[in-house]
Amino acid sequence: MIAFALAWLAAVVPQEPVAVPTTTVAVRGGTVWTMAGEPIADGVVLVRDGKIAAVGRAADVAVPAGVQVLRAAVVTPGLIDAHATVGLTGMRNVPHDQDHVDRASAMQPELRAIDAFQARDELVAYLRGFGITTVHTGHSPNALISGQTMVVKTHGRSVERDVVKPLAMVAVTLGDGGRGSKGPGTRPKSVAMLREQLQKAKEYAARRQKDPDTAVDLGLDVLAQVIAREVPLLVTAHKANDLQAALRVAKEFDVLVVLDGAAEAYTLLPELQAAKCWVIPHPAMARTGGELANGTMELPKLLLDAGVPFALQSGYEGYVPKTRVVLFEAGVAVGHGLPAAAALRALTLDAARLLGVYARLGSLEVGKDGDLALFDGDPFEYTSHCVGVVVDGLVTAGAPR
Repeated sequence: MIAFALAWLAAVVPQEPVAVPTTTVAVRGGTVWTMAGEPIADGVVLVRDGKIAAVGRAADVAVPAGVQVLRAAVVTPGLIDAHATVGLTGMRNVPHDQDHVDRASAMQPELRAIDAFQARDELVAYLRGFGITTVHTGHSPNALISGQTMVVKTHGRSVERDVVKPLAMVAVTLGDGGRGSKGPGTRPKSVAMLREQLQKAKEYAARRQKDPDTAVDLGLDVLAQVIAREVPLLVTAHKANDLQAALRVAKEFDVLVVLDGAAEAYTLLPELQAAKCWVIPHPAMARTGGELANGTMELPKLLLDAGVPFALQSGYEGYVPKTRVVLFEAGVAVGHGLPAAAALRALTLDAARLLGVYARLGSLEVGKDGDLALFDGDPFEYTSHCVGVVVDGLVTAGAPR
């Protein structure tokens, strides 16, 4: 089975991005979803030098002579996966391409995703073939504090060239994944250890402010940014009591918390509304066992109805091929009540806002990055295909049919 999966992936991985001969490319769509207003029928997006130069109806946007014109039934902003581990969890599932967790200690906030990300891993290109141009990726939910996350484009060049935000969040797990032989054994111990570390970071930040010559502690230095509300905690939790614990910690230390997975979040909707807390619901097709026993494919729809902000993810996948496709997960959520427009917003505009990259990504507006996904039909219909992808003005093919 594993050999078959690897062979299949090897066959469908798209080619590396190829620069067009000129610095300008035009994309014409039967419907263009800009996410900055109503969709445009028979629209055109003009990308010049990697940035969007014009957006509008084909009749109103002048395309210079000789410019490459791509055509598709539906055009959207490049999709954003709001949480993944791709690039740290490689396709081959062998030790040399699995850098998503280090089990030497229960708490290692100093571990940087940028130091592990493999830009040329086949799974990065695989996701790009489905219109996913940006991923929020990093350390997995397999330790109390497993490390950092980052925001990166799926170009497949190098992490230095492709990174958008080198430090996005600090990954915390208040569930089964955060407990084990090297970590806490119970829920209260998990929360106590997290609180203790945040208290140390608070005291460390005060010392550093008073005396800048105080020796740097890499782990506490990162958590000091959490205390300053510059960096959120990405807390993976599914059970209601774990979610409540995360909200208590957030309130006690006045830190930003993003809830990841959150299978039982629908039982806490008033609390989430009051906390104004972002949620990244578990992938719709996640196996509902263990902590996810009470999970539901309707969670995004329930969050939407309650006014709780959310974005969609592929998440951490422990089985080969070590990643899900967030477009497919969104399609299943649409099949379980989430309106298609809300699903697309969760994959673009809302994900960009959550990740703090809205100035560059998430919508097709003049001045933003030239990231687009091209489809031959409804993106959430399983018979549709991604027929082309543009990342920073560079054109690559969609996933082979």
